Amino acid sequence: MGWLAQKRIVWLERGLAGLDWVARKRGRMQNLPAHLATGIEGEDAAFFHLRRKDYTVVARRWSSGDAPGDVDLIAWQGSLLCFIEVKTRTARDMTPAEVAVDSHKRQTLRRLARRYVRQLPQETAPQVRFDVVSVYLVPGQERQIEHFEAAFGWSEGTARD
Repeated sequence: MGWLAQKRIVWLERGLAGLDWVARKRGRMQNLPAHLATGIEGEDAAFFHLRRKDYTVVARRWSSGDAPGDVDLIAWQGSLLCFIEVKTRTARDMTPAEVAVDSHKRQTLRRLARRYVRQLPQETAPQVRFDVVSVYLVPGQERQIEHFEAAFGWSEGTARD
């Protein structure tokens, strides 16, 4: 990724932070529970992290409409379609954030991924990967992001199919 593209991402990230600041000052985010505001901030951080790694993000908080759950981010890395679950924490405790992606959440992501792939206009399904991004927004510390590529596969017990 070129210098100008990197700068554009930095400007977009700063612009979004500025808009969030204005919304907080105007009282627009007061009705949002703290855990949801933290989750949105983490998803924004993961989005820009992936953009810096040259992913093309095509959907945020995607849901099929008729099935429960959502996918935090859907992105292409070249010809590989990635379904990404983002977990955000405001403290680093004994349990890492990525552990919160339990078997139920993995099943939900697989079901939604199948629905998403079915609605693509391609005749053959693309290769798919399931990732987890852990974002740590610890007050007074620099933001930390950990990206676990191929965190799980299409079935339990496999990292990749």
